[in-house]
Amino acid sequence: MVMLAFPRELRLLTPRHFDYVFQQPQRASSPEITILGRLNELGYRRIGLTIAKKNVKRAHERNRIKRLMREYFRLHQHELPSMDFVILVRKGVADLDNQEITETLGKLWRRHCRLARGS
Repeated sequence: MVMLAFPRELRLLTPRHFDYVFQQPQRASSPEITILGRLNELGYRRIGLTIAKKNVKRAHERNRIKRLMREYFRLHQHELPSMDFVILVRKGVADLDNQEITETLGKLWRRHCRLARGS
């Protein structure tokens, strides 16, 4: 049976974890969202979110976006390669509705899966 939990070890928590991804990332981008990924040796995937107040002014919008991204990751984590991912957002992401954000994330994750298989 597939576990769909989102425990603490599936999160990037320290600046060192984020810096590891920023050093040599594979990129998948849309106009509003960029997902950076880097293969890890852990055998499981991890995620970190960066949503700047400069890009999404209201806290409830930032929280909505983070909730959608974490939930998408939780439900699809077993389809993803063993990588560390950092999701960056740009201005305009708050204008997207939940379905548009989910569809964009799906396209970007699929692109990362193809990049991981190709390397």
